[in-house]
Amino acid sequence: MRRRLASAALLSACALAAVGCHKKTRQAYQPPPPPAVRSARNSSNTSSSYGASAGTAPALPPAPAPGNLGKPISSEIGLASWYGPPYAGRKGADGTVYDQNAMTAAHLTLPMGSMVRVTNLTTNQSVIVKITDRGPFVRGRIIDLSLAAAKATGVYRAGVAKVKVEAFAPPPRVNADPGGHWCVQVGAFAHESDAVKLKEDLMRRYTTAKVIEFPGPTGHWVRFTPRLPDKAHATEAADGIHPKDPAAQPYLIRTD
Repeated sequence: MRRRLASAALLSACALAAVGCHKKTRQAYQPPPPPAVRSARNSSNTSSSYGASAGTAPALPPAPAPGNLGKPISSEIGLASWYGPPYAGRKGADGTVYDQNAMTAAHLTLPMGSMVRVTNLTTNQSVIVKITDRGPFVRGRIIDLSLAAAKATGVYRAGVAKVKVEAFAPPPRVNADPGGHWCVQVGAFAHESDAVKLKEDLMRRYTTAKVIEFPGPTGHWVRFTPRLPDKAHATEAADGIHPKDPAAQPYLIRTD
């Protein structure tokens, strides 16, 4: 009898051991990195309403590690949004083709190429992005994130979120004006005729300024660049522009 009980206990122990050997340890899910940046030669050359520059668009380099950026030189808190289609594949303000899977962003006034840390103040998620475009052209918002950056910071599902934007020193450029080059962008107009009318009015008022009108995915835009493209002259011009279309507003932006 004792031998039978001992044999049964031994068989039970072996069965438990066998089950335990096949039990897998649960691992935390790690999302895969975004796809590699597409080559500009395989992308569209059409311009976005954020403002494009001419020339062949180079591929975007990978963002440097946060530890290589030093200390932030400026900081601001405000609302962040994100943009994807219909901007994907279009050239941004720096001449590169916008890739929604790259860690980039649009900002109105930071120099092109600036590296920025964006932190979602609700979720505390943070990401490093490169400024490659201008925007967002919506009152109250301070930065437009790429689709990948929006997902990394938790802004994607919310659509709009309160963030902290910390900018690091931009890379040095030869013969760069430390004060920057500035202009005023007005829009978006629902009707092309309204944009053309404002363009003609500004050309009469400022004979030495450069004024252009161009279409974009969200409407028609007018860009005014004063003869002296510094921030003071651009600000003065923006204060004097009052479009009849309440949806079209003047935005002071940096073009370099």
